[in-house]
Parts: sequence; structure tokens; C-alpha cells
Amino acid sequence: MASKGEKTRSDIIVCAKNLFYQRGYEATSFTDIVNASGFFRGNIYHYFKTKDEILEAVIQQRQTDIRTGLAYWDAQYADPKARLNAFVSMVARSSELTEYGCPIGSLNTELGKERRELQDEARVLFDLFRHWLAQQFVALGYEDKAETMSLHLLGRAQGIAVIAQVYHDADVLKRETQMLAEWVREL
Repeated sequence: MASKGEKTRSDIIVCAKNLFYQRGYEATSFTDIVNASGFFRGNIYHYFKTKDEILEAVIQQRQTDIRTGLAYWDAQYADPKARLNAFVSMVARSSELTEYGCPIGSLNTELGKERRELQDEARVLFDLFRHWLAQQFVALGYEDKAETMSLHLLGRAQGIAVIAQVYHDADVLKRETQMLAEWVREL
């Protein structure tokens, strides 16, 4: 059971994660986080002195979430194709993509323009998926192409997220992820 302090810290991170996703990192101020969280500024300062520190905590939380999800898929599905399908299904079920795009892609794109030092930390979120996807392709016998195929699948998923968000179209998301699932079935 989490202590009150751990819960407060976690609540701040969740609040900031949502704001960074919906508004963008640069467009979200420390004051925005204070106001949206419902905590006093001093309470937030107790845990985080800067918005960059909050971002680092958000990235760490996303890493934990991704690792947990990947471990779940590893335990749930013995077949690497089923694991790849789980990844595609995750993209297909992400209805918020049509509104805000991919949270990981959006963050990396934004930070890559003006805050490269922070993007280096955020890139790890993609690396977790990339390496895991490559492991699945190796398990399917594509040792020579595993890294290329991993980036291809990740790139297609990101492209789908961008187009679905640009057009605010859930049908695009559905149609494109179905085609992606078909590609995985044909491997």
C-alpha cells in the first residue's frame, strides 16, 4: 500500500502526464500543473523543483508502464506473432490517438525541436518497444532483418497515429491497424 506522500507524488505525475499529452510539454506551465492537480504549489515543490523534474518522473513512469505491459504480453502469449498482434491491438484500441496523437511520439517530436537533452531521455520509451519488437522478429526467424522490421512496425504505428490525429478519424485508425495486423499475419 502506498503512503500518502507516494500517492501525492503519483497523482502529480499522472496530472502532468495528461497535460503534457493533451497540451504539449512547452505549452504546459508549472502553474498549469499546480492548478490541474489541486495541490498547493508548496506541496508540488516538495517533490519537484522544476517542470523538467516532473517530465523526468513522467518519462520514468511511462517506462515502468511500458515494461509492465511488455512483460505481461511475454507472459500472456507464447507465440511471437501473438505478441506482435498484441502491440498492433494496443494501437488499434488507443482511441485518444485521433484526438492527441501518440503520447510517446508527440513528446519526442516536441522535445526534439527545442529540448534535445530531454528528448534523449524520452527516446528510451521508443527504444523499449523497438528492442522488444526486434526480439519478436528474431523469435520468428528474421534475425537478419529484426531491427529493420522492428523500426518498420514502430514507424507504421506512429504514422497511423499521426494520420488518425490529423484527420481526427477513428476509421483511419481502424482501417490502418487492420492492414498492419494483416502484415503481421503474413509473416
